[in-house]
Amino acid sequence: MRKDDTPKAPAEAASVEDAIRAKAAPAPESPESSVEAADDLSARVAALERKNAELQDNWLRARAEAENVRRRAQEDIARAHKFGIEKFAGELLPVKDSLEAALASERQTADDLRGGVELTLKQLVSAFEKSALKEVEPLGEKFDPNLHQAIQVVASDTEANTIVQVLQKGYLIADRVLRPAMVLVSSGKTD
Repeated sequence: MRKDDTPKAPAEAASVEDAIRAKAAPAPESPESSVEAADDLSARVAALERKNAELQDNWLRARAEAENVRRRAQEDIARAHKFGIEKFAGELLPVKDSLEAALASERQTADDLRGGVELTLKQLVSAFEKSALKEVEPLGEKFDPNLHQAIQVVASDTEANTIVQVLQKGYLIADRVLRPAMVLVSSGKTD
C-alpha cells in the first residue's frame, strides 16, 4: 500500500470532516442581517409578482388584440362576399335605365330604336371595361383549350387548329375565364 492509501484513524477522519463542514456552513448571522435578508427577499418576491402581473396583463391584451384582428378579418371577408358585386352592379344601373327609357317611349322609329340600342351597348361595354371584364373574340387565332370550347372540327383551307368561326364570345375577368368562347376549329387544309 502506498502511504496515501493508508486508512486514517477515526479521530483524524472526524477532524477533516468537521473542517470541511465548517468551511461549507455559512457563518452565523446576526439578528440584524437576517432581518435585512428577509426584507430583501420580500422585496424581490414583490417585484417578481408585479412583473408577473404585468406580463400576464400584456399577454391577455395581446391575445385579445389577436382575436379582434381575426374577427375583423372574418367580417371583412363576409362583407366582400356580400357586397363584392356592388361596383359592377352600380355600373349596370345606367344600362337598365336606358333600356327602360327605350321601352317607355311610345312612338319610335326603327332608326331611333337602333340608335338607343347602340348607346345602351356602349354603356354596357363601358361597365364591362371598368369591372375588368374582357371579351374573347378569337376568330383566326390558334385554338387554346384554356380559353375556347371547340364545338366542332370542320374542314377548311386554313391551318389545322385555327378557329374558323365563333358561335359565342368568351369572357375573362382579370385574366380568369368566366365563359370560354364556343368555336369551330379547322381540321387543316383539304387536298
